[in-house]
Amino acid sequence: MHPIAFKLGGLAIHWYGVMVALGFLAGLWTASRRALRTGIAAEKILDLGPWLILGAIVGARGLYVISYWRESFAGQPFGEIFAVWHGGLVYYGGLIGASLAGLLYTRLKKLPLGKVADILAPSIALGHVFGRIGCLLNGCCYGRACTLPWAIQFPPGNPLNAPTYPVHPTEVYESLLNLGLYAALAWLYRRKQFDGQVFAVYLVGYALLRSLVDLFRGDYPAHQYYLGGWATPAHLASLVTLVGGLVLLRVLSRARPK
Repeated sequence: MHPIAFKLGGLAIHWYGVMVALGFLAGLWTASRRALRTGIAAEKILDLGPWLILGAIVGARGLYVISYWRESFAGQPFGEIFAVWHGGLVYYGGLIGASLAGLLYTRLKKLPLGKVADILAPSIALGHVFGRIGCLLNGCCYGRACTLPWAIQFPPGNPLNAPTYPVHPTEVYESLLNLGLYAALAWLYRRKQFDGQVFAVYLVGYALLRSLVDLFRGDYPAHQYYLGGWATPAHLASLVTLVGGLVLLRVLSRARPK
């Protein structure tokens, strides 16, 4: 756990923010290269970047604040709501925010939504690889207690109160699974049969991998476990995402030209 990357005078630059920024840059660059195969100018995808960044941060932070208001924000200074460097971005909120921003951008620029979504889908998974490493360095999104050889321990007195006993490295689990998802989606992109297919498969794939990883997560408050104490809020969001992805695959496959 190394939350601070370096300092500029009195300003501390956190690894969490650095890794999220690297994830966005890697995602945008790979997406811009992929766009060239579709006949969409790389500049159009790069120009989409600020829209996605703003939408993702607003959505991810907004859902986190709503979800953890009682534990982290009630009675705290108002400015704590915006202190993203302390951690606290819910991925599904970021996906919703970025999707809405992307939808607005494609409408304004008159770009084909399905093609743009497919261009971005593998890069979303790639960006998430970096983001979860940022979580590991920050000490958030940690796992349940375990005694496996690859268990990790956070140092005593860490600012986010991550456990100092051995836990599952869930940040690493999700990072590696997202890397595999990126490779699979990049392979599918070159063989897709209709627009929107790659993005829909991303929704299905991420919902499944996130559901698996969340079985080992240990950072949720006790009152946020459902269905007998094993299901997390992300499990419920993953179920909705899985159904949405499957429905999207069905609808788009039936609508494609013969």
